[in-house]
Amino acid sequence: MKDYSRCELCPRRCGVNRYESVGFCGMGAVPKTAKAVLHKWEEPCISYKNGAGTVFFSGCSLHCVYCQNNAISNEFFGAEVDFRRLAEIYLHLQEIGADNIELVTPTHFLPDIIRSLDLIKHKLKIPVIYNSGGYELTETIKMLDGYIDVYMPDIKYFSPDISGKYSSAPDYFEFASSAVLEMINQAGQLKFNQNGGLIKGTVIRHLVLPNCRHDSMKIMDWIAENTTSENVLVSIMSQYTPFEFISDKFTELKRQITKMEYNSVVRYAEKLGIYGFTQQKSSSDAKYVPDFNLEGILKNR
Repeated sequence: MKDYSRCELCPRRCGVNRYESVGFCGMGAVPKTAKAVLHKWEEPCISYKNGAGTVFFSGCSLHCVYCQNNAISNEFFGAEVDFRRLAEIYLHLQEIGADNIELVTPTHFLPDIIRSLDLIKHKLKIPVIYNSGGYELTETIKMLDGYIDVYMPDIKYFSPDISGKYSSAPDYFEFASSAVLEMINQAGQLKFNQNGGLIKGTVIRHLVLPNCRHDSMKIMDWIAENTTSENVLVSIMSQYTPFEFISDKFTELKRQITKMEYNSVVRYAEKLGIYGFTQQKSSSDAKYVPDFNLEGILKNR
């Protein structure tokens, strides 16, 4: 198994010894988490009853300039916990009624994710979801085969110019498209329980950005050409929020998307026969950003 001694877990392949320093993701060799709660605002098939048992990991390999989870992805808020504590957190979430265990931005801690699941996977009666920004190495995703029931990756960008500008990753789509196909191959056809909860399969998320609707449409073209409604649901999100921390260099990101921008992408996806979820315009609001306060992380909280 890969470790953190010369880290190459993500496409950045920064090669940093994370036992001694931090990688491009901003993290060392001990998992850092910011919140573990029942999250009721995911897609209906994910938060269908009591809510997803969501574990938010700190750090990120993308560092998008507009990230709604900026406090943990770019400012690195969180507390360090070892893989044994992670395993306890999963079981606690199951005990309090979580519909699933949802691991959010976990790739840079993958060795410990696998260790934690090895400890308790036989005790879990609910699916494990891998919620990822999509910027993944296919070889890393292959290490998760047999551990993950539902993959929930983003496909954020098609254009290398846009992904380079907003995430310093001009190769984003090259890696994301390959990794998502591996996820689909592992998860197989969509499977739901009697309550409508997704227990196997893949949900591709896409956030529509200001001035980027044509890029969004190219992503929809790729999805239509490379996936089927039998193995993929698509969630087209309108929740882009222009936070104050966004640099003045990106003036085009200082506004919400318009109804025209969002609806044009949704209509295009419908025309292509893509099946999944849409959002109301009201979802674009800072009040939907989690309050990262270490809830559910530390044993005395």
